[in-house]
Amino acid sequence: MTINKTKDGEKLTIALEGRLDTTTSPQLEADLRSSVDGVTELVFDLEKLDYISSAGLRVLLSAQKVMNRQGDMIIRNVKPEIMDIFDVTGFVDILNIEE
Repeated sequence: MTINKTKDGEKLTIALEGRLDTTTSPQLEADLRSSVDGVTELVFDLEKLDYISSAGLRVLLSAQKVMNRQGDMIIRNVKPEIMDIFDVTGFVDILNIEE
């Protein structure tokens, strides 16, 4: 998986490419821990994300909990296959997903 970060003031955009699964989610989790201080808007761009596992969902949920305390989190450009996973798991009710 590739993680591309763009910071603009207090806004951090993270574009994910590839697969977010048990192998790659620790990398994203560590990256988030070191990046979200002072961030009031966190945007995940999932346009190039091909797959997300339960481990990846856990990382997104954890990021959402942090951002609930310090700002907003938005998920953009979700492929239909990933949206199906969000639907089945109920994450559409937890996450702010732009369609």
